[in-house]
Amino acid sequence: MVQTVALVLTVLTGFTALVYQVAWQNYLAVLLGSHAEATAAVLGIFLGGLSLGYALFGRVSGWLVSRSAEAGRRTPLLEAYGLVEVGIGVYALAFPWVFSGVQVLSLGLPGSTEGATFAVDVLLTVLLIGPPTLLMGGTIPLLTQGLSRSLDDATRLHAFVYGFNTVGAFGGALAAGLYLVPELGLRDCVVAMGAVNIGAGLVFMLLGRLPSAARTSDPRGQGTAPAHFHRYALVAGLGGFSMMTLQTALNRIGALSLGASHFTFAMVVAVFVLSIALGSLAVTALREIRPSYLVASQWLLVVILLAAYTSVPDAPYWASRVRLDYPGTAENFYPFHLRIFCWSLLLLVLPVSLSGASLPLIFHHLRREVGELGTTAGRLYAWNTLGSLLGALLGGYLLLLWLDLHHTYRIAVGALAIGAALLTHLVHPRTARWAYGSLAAVLALLFLAPAWPATKLTSGLFRGAAVRDSRELGPDAFIEWGWAISRGGMEIAFYDDDPSSSVAVIAHPDRPERGIAVVSNGKSDGKLPGDELTMGLLALVPAILSDSPQRAFVIGYGTGYTVGILSQLANAQEVVVAEISSGVIEAAPLFEPYNFQAAGSAKTRIIRSDAYRALLRSSGRYDVIVSEPTNPWVAGVEMLYSREFLQAARNRLTPSGVYVQWFHLYEMDDTTVALVLNTYRQAFERVSVWASTPSDVIIVGWNDDEAIPDLVAMEQRFGQDDYSALFATLGIDSFPELLAHEVIPAGALAGTELPPRVHTLLHPILSHSAAQAFFAGETARLPTTNRGAGARAGAENSLVRRYLAALPEGARATALETITRETCDHYITPCLTWTARWRHDEPDSPALARLLHELRSKSASHAKSFSEANLQQISPLFGPTGITGIPLSFEAATWVLDLFDRFYHHGAPFDSRGLFNAWRRCRMDPRCGSELPRIRQIGLPAE
Repeated sequence: MVQTVALVLTVLTGFTALVYQVAWQNYLAVLLGSHAEATAAVLGIFLGGLSLGYALFGRVSGWLVSRSAEAGRRTPLLEAYGLVEVGIGVYALAFPWVFSGVQVLSLGLPGSTEGATFAVDVLLTVLLIGPPTLLMGGTIPLLTQGLSRSLDDATRLHAFVYGFNTVGAFGGALAAGLYLVPELGLRDCVVAMGAVNIGAGLVFMLLGRLPSAARTSDPRGQGTAPAHFHRYALVAGLGGFSMMTLQTALNRIGALSLGASHFTFAMVVAVFVLSIALGSLAVTALREIRPSYLVASQWLLVVILLAAYTSVPDAPYWASRVRLDYPGTAENFYPFHLRIFCWSLLLLVLPVSLSGASLPLIFHHLRREVGELGTTAGRLYAWNTLGSLLGALLGGYLLLLWLDLHHTYRIAVGALAIGAALLTHLVHPRTARWAYGSLAAVLALLFLAPAWPATKLTSGLFRGAAVRDSRELGPDAFIEWGWAISRGGMEIAFYDDDPSSSVAVIAHPDRPERGIAVVSNGKSDGKLPGDELTMGLLALVPAILSDSPQRAFVIGYGTGYTVGILSQLANAQEVVVAEISSGVIEAAPLFEPYNFQAAGSAKTRIIRSDAYRALLRSSGRYDVIVSEPTNPWVAGVEMLYSREFLQAARNRLTPSGVYVQWFHLYEMDDTTVALVLNTYRQAFERVSVWASTPSDVIIVGWNDDEAIPDLVAMEQRFGQDDYSALFATLGIDSFPELLAHEVIPAGALAGTELPPRVHTLLHPILSHSAAQAFFAGETARLPTTNRGAGARAGAENSLVRRYLAALPEGARATALETITRETCDHYITPCLTWTARWRHDEPDSPALARLLHELRSKSASHAKSFSEANLQQISPLFGPTGITGIPLSFEAATWVLDLFDRFYHHGAPFDSRGLFNAWRRCRMDPRCGSELPRIRQIGLPAE
């Protein structure tokens, strides 16, 4: 009973350990940043603490056994382990408050350089998570010693402890990333797990007091362990290094196949952890454990990984095959990921479980006497975890500074082969020549193996996997077809697997000016030509809204176009850029001919750093801050959309400074858009939204809560040589054309009721929501802001409405045509609004007739959108009577409300009396009557 209950509890403690790791990674991203160095540091500290804990508690277990034997009393191993678990739990309960104090200390400590401050923060991180991870290292040695009764059952009990604890870790890895953190937040997660640890510790202490827990065998019973422990430990260390390096490589392959969301990383980690657990548990089923099993398992692992080498880059193809069976709906999100998990487990369970079996098998080979079981297990696992630590630091970071993924894969397999040869020599000395000959053959094959094709890795099939049935073609043909379709004849001009991401630059081979793009983890993060309007407005909108953009801070370099625009402004003195990817920085010269020589400008200073850390520790204040990260479903990016980051950014603005944030409506849903906007307005009282394309928006926040843009000053700045020339490169030749891009004026969001959820660093929910929206692949809509205070503020602060109202009658008609044409060049829905407004005001305008003819001639869809029927539906909404002649039904009134909401524009607002009259005509229907008070609040009040 004691053994059974103890093993069940090890599942719970393994569960909490992985939840802690996920939660601490999120916590410490605030301190260290979310860049590769921070990830490697946190993982290294976690593994380093475990390694020291294994070694320490291995010695503790031996000391307890010896002391108890000398005193002739029962060994209190389970009680000791119970105290360890209680210690972990108590520390977890205090962790949120301890972290807050450390964060204040970190910001208060002086640092001469970025490297020095990062080193200080790493030291603080050691102090934060070093103690609990050290305690976690007590699980294997204390329970192996405490539950074993003899050498005969020691291996089985040890494998059970390791396997059950790892099964719990598997559950924790999935639960933390996919449910607990987004649902509970970091603080409640850590506190809840602390309560679990305390409860488990108390039960262990009770188990240790039971009579059945007393040892009945001779603690000094002799075994037949071989000498040269350190050589076997080296094999265990090589195994830990190899599997951690492989996990890092396959994490990146998963990101290139499925998208770099936290769901992908959670699944890969979970597959590894579960497979290791299954391998360990498989050892318990062996009736007899021969030394040859250990040698054979290592060589079989090497052979499998060597044979799989050429198939790894086909992963994007096979992921797209699975995606075909799951259309993009919210209901299919979890079934799709479950199936991917099952396939991944099927492919990886054999090699990874062989790795999981190796430690129990080595333990069986090394066990010498019952009284030293904990010491042996502690020393062995300390070496294995030390190897994992080196794998995290080398394979997960340092090697990728100079090498690519296929190199790290080959290094991992080579390290396994070295371990297998050494193990063969130790166990079967007579076969040493064969072992080292096999090692030489494996190393030669690895050296001669071809590099993984970059076209496969950067194909980005996860963004359009269902375009064509990939079952018609094999991996090579399908990826070639997908590349031709999605990349438009461009070829790879640069490729690098850096510690943060896999970066490619693709361009037309002979004429890059026809198209050059930067691709990160298989997803385009900027293309020229194509995205210059968005990237240009990200620079020029805040610049023209601020008093004088002398200092600018840009988050994310990308193609460098935004940076280049800012550096061309006459008033700009410095443009600081925080770029997390060394690959993007290395590729920057390729874009110099197309981005105003951004990287080479004397005004530009590029910092390779996490944006949160770089901005928080920057000196001075900025007139303009531009946040241009990748999509928020990408793991780590959600930090840049958090309330804390936005508040930190606002604190770095000058009094008249402006902060802008890019966001996208494609592959997004309404709920996530509302979450982003609600979080944004928690940091900025005054917020407006501009649009560059139908699916790309620019969220603007003013540091001055009372800021009212001066249209006269803005128009004067627009007319300056530098501004006018730069706007002209974007196709914006007049001031009214620029104003046409404002879609939600300042103040309209503040007066709009949005869902109350807020994305914070300590309760991160954006990446979870954005990943599901990305899977569905729909286009979101901005929230409706035409109610109550939102409608009033929108009409009062609309730059277009203010501009038109200030013009004389003759100039107003010309400006209205300019605004309408600019709108129609980019967005269909507001184009319909402006053309309907024009039709309502000047039904016989020849200029309008010409514009409608042009629009209808573009395509069949345009002809349908701008038909007379559609215009006749929308135009009456500008009048006080609204649409007449509709049936007096609730459904018809709801249809009018939908038109009113969908086509409402603050620059050209509908007359709310027309909407109210439509609903009043159906007031005999009780549903209409009950809605009339709410309908009265929609739109502008009647003048």
